[in-house]
This record gives sequence, C-alpha cells and structure tokens, in this order.
Amino acid sequence: MEEPDLTLSYFKEIMVLGCGNILFADDGFSVHVIEKLQEILSEEEKEKVALVDAGAGAPQQVLSLMDETSKTKKIIVVDVIDYGLNPGDIKILEKEDLPNPNHDKLDIHNWPLARILREICDKYNIELKVIGCQVKYLSEPDVIIGLSEEVQGAVDRAVDMILKEIRCNTEQN
Repeated sequence: MEEPDLTLSYFKEIMVLGCGNILFADDGFSVHVIEKLQEILSEEEKEKVALVDAGAGAPQQVLSLMDETSKTKKIIVVDVIDYGLNPGDIKILEKEDLPNPNHDKLDIHNWPLARILREICDKYNIELKVIGCQVKYLSEPDVIIGLSEEVQGAVDRAVDMILKEIRCNTEQN
C-alpha cells in the first residue's frame, strides 16, 4: 500500500485528523470513523477535505508541519476521550473548551495535544472541532482489535457530526 503524501493535507480547506490505534480496543475509534468517511465523501468533497489517520503517535507531527502556506481553515480532531461520560457518548469541543495544556490532557494517552492545537489555530486562524468519544475499554499495552459495542455504536454518530461540519463549511464557501 502506498504511503499517503501528508503535505497535500495542508492544501485542503478541512483536515479531519484521526488520533488512535486500532490495536488497543476502543482506541481504534478514529480509524473506523476515517474509513467510513473515506467511503461516504463525494469526490468533490474529497478535493476539499483531507482525511488523515495520524495514528496514536503522529498528531503532533502532522500539526507541526502546518505553516502560513497551509490552506486549512478547519481542523476536526477525532479521538477517544475520558471525561467520565457513559461509554460511547460523544462530546464536541472547540478551541475554547480545550483543557489547560499545562494541567490536563485532551486525549486518553496523556499527550499534550491541546497545546499545539491552540497554537496552530491561533497562529493561522483555523477553526477547531474535537469529536471525542467516551472510551469504555483501552487495552494498551495488550493488543485487542475491535471496539466495544458502545463505542462501535458511536462511529455512525461521529461520522454524521463530521459530515454536518464538512457540508456546512463547503456550503458557506
């Protein structure tokens, strides 16, 4: 399988950034969402939307490549979260809702993704949405492929929310 050219991602209006690892149970949520979007989006929409499966370790690297030549106006991050909700519940966050990067975490892996998201969005005037799904079970370090029933049920809801964001954005332009 050919490696995707991520530089193309920065020249599209919307970036859907999936964060997660399919090997660790519910952590694979974003992978399933990205795959479903790949099937559903029209060719015209794909010209304006970059679907980036950044895995569990690369979101910061993908975002760090953003610069003043980027055409991205909106970033939609998809990940599992732990906000004490019912498993499979979805929480939508915007830049203002991000936890303080010095004292908290955005994703379940305790990576300071919030800091770079704030910096990128502020510096380049990019709108941010985070589609976070409450995790039920994260198997790391044990490999367990497959989502819990609750998180699997949230995939279609997340896809619908993202499609609404994409289609609302493309209708305005």
